[in-house]
Amino acid sequence: MFVGESKKNRSVKGIKYFVVLLCLISATVHAQKKFTIQKGSITFTSNAELELIEASSKMLVGLLDPTNNQFAFSVSVQSFRGFNSELQRIHFNEKYMESETYPKATFIGKIIEQVDFLADGLYEVRAKGDLDIHGQKQNRIIRGKITILNGIVTIEASFKIPLSDHNISIPKIVNQKIATEIEVVMNATMVMQ
Repeated sequence: MFVGESKKNRSVKGIKYFVVLLCLISATVHAQKKFTIQKGSITFTSNAELELIEASSKMLVGLLDPTNNQFAFSVSVQSFRGFNSELQRIHFNEKYMESETYPKATFIGKIIEQVDFLADGLYEVRAKGDLDIHGQKQNRIIRGKITILNGIVTIEASFKIPLSDHNISIPKIVNQKIATEIEVVMNATMVMQ
């Protein structure tokens, strides 16, 4: 970051970076169509000793290239709803996720297993890529299921994210109310564009 660079400029640069990545994935095969999310959601659960916190977003966007199994998914951090209170949502954005500085969470990579996107079927897959949350990238392999039926691709995945992997710290005063490892569930229905 350059001295004097504003948070807004970094946020705009982050969004531009994600759009460029989507374009690069799209440009790999000019004539081939890609799958985009028609409907998608991400839910997270913090199941701590003294409190259960759940929130979800239906603002998941993404692209999947069936010719090379590459993908890019993104969600706006501020789009999560369902907290136990509005104050909890504000603290999530301001104190923990710092969503003004880090507005998006992304997962960009490639599906390891071969998938025939032209035939109906159920596939157990592993997605390998960079999970970027709170400005901290971690290379991850996430297991999931891909169901293909009548040209519609459904993706389901559940995984855990240690907060320490993404430099998210929890103050001692609330450490019994926020889990150190967050459970995440992702669902997406994708159609060819």
